[in-house]
Amino acid sequence: MISKFSRLFYYLFIFPVYKLRFGKLGNRAYIRSPLQLDGTSRMFIGSRVRVGYKTWLAANSLTGEKASLTIGDGTHIGNFNHIYATGQITFGSQVLTADKVYIADNLHSYESIHMAIIDQPIKQLRSMHIGDGSWLGEHVCVIGASIGRGCVIGANSVVTKDIPDYCVAVGAPAKIIKRYCMQEAQWRRTDSNGNFI
Repeated sequence: MISKFSRLFYYLFIFPVYKLRFGKLGNRAYIRSPLQLDGTSRMFIGSRVRVGYKTWLAANSLTGEKASLTIGDGTHIGNFNHIYATGQITFGSQVLTADKVYIADNLHSYESIHMAIIDQPIKQLRSMHIGDGSWLGEHVCVIGASIGRGCVIGANSVVTKDIPDYCVAVGAPAKIIKRYCMQEAQWRRTDSNGNFI
């Protein structure tokens, strides 16, 4: 829980400085003791966004792409998250992430066996979008994939392929186990191909 004093101190002294540094910082956005902020001028944070304790946010052009990180209104990012955009990562509105979530639109190359991976270039993946109202559970890892609106991604899942709107996905790699059936207005289980059971 954040004390009233800490919140007051943030809005009086830290928020005005962040306002100058960020590409956009919306009203009542709160970034709590970040671990690291890289490329703040390329970050666009909406209103009423909450970023948890010791989270690392980055928007760095390491691959020649124009990097940007956009977080929509009312989104809450958990503690100890690591969100790294070398291209484009966009969060919709009212997204919720639990603690220790990793989201990146890039990978370390490992093509050469004659070179340490640390010395190989960063590989750019495609742009990513996390849809409005989705929830990512604890220790979720999303690499180069988009997630639709209204989705639930179970704890410890690794998402490497796109998840459509209104799905529940779990596992490593993440697989869809439920989808919302619009005709029946209820959640239904699916088989491994995403068909209703």
